[in-house]
Amino acid sequence: MAPATLGRRGRRTLVTIATAAVLGATLAVGAPVTAAPAQAAVPATIPLDLTNQSGRGEAVYVYVIGTDLASGRQGYADANGVFHPWPAGGNPPTPAPDASIPGPAAGQSKTIQLPKFSGRVYFSYGQKLQFRLTTGGLVQPAVQNASDPNRNILFNWTEYTLNDSGLWINSTQVDMFSAPYSVGVRRGDGGTATIGKLKAGGYNGVINALRGQQGGWSNLVQTRSDGTVLRVLAPLYGLETGALPRNVMDDYVNRVWQKYSSETLTVTPFTDQPNNKFYGRVSGNVMNFTNGSGAVVTSFQKPDADSIFGCHKLLDAPNDQVRGPISRTLCAGFNRSTLLTNPNQPDSSSAGFYRDGVTNHYARAIHSQMADGKAYAFAFDDVGNHESLVHDGNPQRASITLDPFS
Repeated sequence: MAPATLGRRGRRTLVTIATAAVLGATLAVGAPVTAAPAQAAVPATIPLDLTNQSGRGEAVYVYVIGTDLASGRQGYADANGVFHPWPAGGNPPTPAPDASIPGPAAGQSKTIQLPKFSGRVYFSYGQKLQFRLTTGGLVQPAVQNASDPNRNILFNWTEYTLNDSGLWINSTQVDMFSAPYSVGVRRGDGGTATIGKLKAGGYNGVINALRGQQGGWSNLVQTRSDGTVLRVLAPLYGLETGALPRNVMDDYVNRVWQKYSSETLTVTPFTDQPNNKFYGRVSGNVMNFTNGSGAVVTSFQKPDADSIFGCHKLLDAPNDQVRGPISRTLCAGFNRSTLLTNPNQPDSSSAGFYRDGVTNHYARAIHSQMADGKAYAFAFDDVGNHESLVHDGNPQRASITLDPFS
């Protein structure tokens, strides 16, 4: 299996969110980006408050890793927010420098400085993570690979971008559901916003829901030899490891293709352009999309589960004004199983999500256990504003809270 370098699978990153406004339209995939007022320039670093409410006694290690936006170089930051570029890697990969920052003990808090990165803040319990460097950059943990050195470590991460337009920080489950946490920002007006909080009992609720779901979904739960639940793999990795059958979504896809052989699927991808619509019909086993003039603008072959769960391959989403926005909408509709019940996409309400027996049960379980229903359970979970993301153009502080395992 290929090493998991930063940005693998071409998945949507927060730097995309931070620059979405340059497209000249607001995609129906998240809140509009608001630039910071000129009089409130974002400083080089902002405080990041780490609070440990996990109830666990192990030592916590924190890592701030990503791309330094001033130089474009990859590296890590120390507790003071000072950037350290990675040294050259090798083939085979060589050990990376120890980038760990001691985290807060149970019941305690600690403040570090968050620099202008597009990257991740990792945290691990009990053991330090092992990062390696190739000639192409940093190798991220790839716990779907049984031989990955981090496979038996309990850890998680948040993704963030801090730049001159503000802070974007999320709670992500795109790759896995693991050690619970929530994130927040103190806004320039003194108010606060938090996201990613589970309901009481939500952590065990997600795990138990997947363990009780037939069809291979229980195989996504990874445990340590002592019985500790380490994580639930996202279904894309379930396909890669053989935990989920490759045909897990075929029945739903076949029904969608049949429906739109005689009906039209209407996609309105831009919230601020309600008259900019694309119309999908299946012909010759291909879904063709036309614009308002009737010209074919893009086409999709019947997607498989890999393309659906990864929002890639047959559902590739280039950063353009046509195929990408349509593909993002299709990806969301397949994962949420709304394409049969609503011929007008995307959905603004979550009331009809995950109702079909063939659906992304991983995403269903996670969203059902979130206090506000919002999550990043697949790459384009922000279609229709259902994602766990907070943003402010003039952030005063950021926060990550390590939440209870209950």
